[in-house]
Amino acid sequence: MNELIKFVEAENAARRAELPEFSAGDTINVYIKIREGAKERIQVFQGTVIQRRNSGAGEMFTVRKISNSIGVEKIFPLLSPNIEKIEVLRRGKVRRARLFYLRGKQGRAAKVRELVKKK
Repeated sequence: MNELIKFVEAENAARRAELPEFSAGDTINVYIKIREGAKERIQVFQGTVIQRRNSGAGEMFTVRKISNSIGVEKIFPLLSPNIEKIEVLRRGKVRRARLFYLRGKQGRAAKVRELVKKK
């Protein structure tokens, strides 16, 4: 049993190395494979990471965006084969790991400050 778990974790380690580091507050593009019948296409979901939860093979993250003044959230498994790639557009400066308070905000109040690295 342990050998199977180690095999799966080793396989996931290679996939995890391809993905960029990101955390709550970051704005990211998630490229998702969408299957419609026999056709497959890539759709981009751009938004702010609200949370990351769990660890290992079961790690998931939640991304929130505002579309036509309606908040849309999607939960993605980090190691899902349906995720083509993840791009980090900007880093957010936040003081907590879960940003559920953004659900009650609108407009400028729903923005996260950008993290500026000093040289």
